[in-house]
Amino acid sequence: MKKAILALADGTVFEGFSFGADGESVGEVVFNTSMTGYQEVLTDPSYKGQIVTMTCTQQGNYGINEEDIESVQLWVEGFIVKEACLYPSNWRSTEVLTAYLKWHGIVAISGIDTRALTRIIRDKGAMEAVISTVDLNPERLVKKAQASPGPVGVDLVSKVSCKAPYRWTEKLWDPVKGYRKTTEKGARYRVAAYDFGIKRNILRNLAEAGCDVVVVPASTPAEKVLEMNPDGIFLSNGPGDPDAVTYAKENVRRLIGKKPIFGICLGHQILSLALGGKTFKLKFGHRGGNQPVQDLTTSKVEITSQNHGFAVDIYSLKGIAELTHINLNDRTVEGIAHRELPLFSVQYHPEASPGPHDSQYLFKRFTDMMGGRGK
Repeated sequence: MKKAILALADGTVFEGFSFGADGESVGEVVFNTSMTGYQEVLTDPSYKGQIVTMTCTQQGNYGINEEDIESVQLWVEGFIVKEACLYPSNWRSTEVLTAYLKWHGIVAISGIDTRALTRIIRDKGAMEAVISTVDLNPERLVKKAQASPGPVGVDLVSKVSCKAPYRWTEKLWDPVKGYRKTTEKGARYRVAAYDFGIKRNILRNLAEAGCDVVVVPASTPAEKVLEMNPDGIFLSNGPGDPDAVTYAKENVRRLIGKKPIFGICLGHQILSLALGGKTFKLKFGHRGGNQPVQDLTTSKVEITSQNHGFAVDIYSLKGIAELTHINLNDRTVEGIAHRELPLFSVQYHPEASPGPHDSQYLFKRFTDMMGGRGK
């Protein structure tokens, strides 16, 4: 197998083997604790700009299929695993992970101690790194990692958002029928969904909840959205620093109070900024399918899927919005709701893909709000 090197900005170097495309990739190295779901991770636009480390030892053991992709392409800058499975076993599998990565041009490294790497990230924080199969000089690679600017202040949304509006018609997966279709006539609510890096399973959940969804580019002016006369507005997940997406913040600010609004992940952060709040970068972020969150409105605890490196400062909202969900690991904000207006948001991913389905009730909460049954 071809040799590959991972070099971190702190000077740490790991030697392993290439199991993706030849080349060199730079990005912020982060870790994901999910035991399954590598295909959904690879195709999640929220990972744009990041080199993802999977902490679960073996990856690729159930292969690749066409049904589990979350967007039009792979978005990670690089992929790191302990062991890459070359012989997957699953009735849905149509391709091997290694071939999938090569076909899509993703540089990947295997054969390194991913738990040691994770401890470095936990102790020192997420940092810039380089994976290379073409330059095997550790000193040069460390300098390249140190020269990388990182995600703060960079607008990554413009790189992943759709270029033109489109209608979404696919519902959730059925083991017998596959993905079922919805129709505009059968939908109860019209929803305009801002694409900051939207995942397909979010759209499927909205359709399943009875929504006729039109996805619009991230830069769509608020006035254009209001001309569509939707029953509600959805703000999607996406990559990077919310403060850098200034146009999104301004558009959402002009929509507040006009229509019910529901935000997820980056959409949650942008909504908070539009309300006058602030965000901050977490040391190493939350990425995985096992994050415990408490819904303060019901006192119930749900296990959630998460992928974010920034968080909202609830005190910066100065009582305009109330805290509705909290992370039980580090007490960071996981959800807010306006005290008077029909809008709310969560930091985590209720659509899962991958992950638990504990939080799917939030899509019904949104439709209830659009139907006049919620705040």
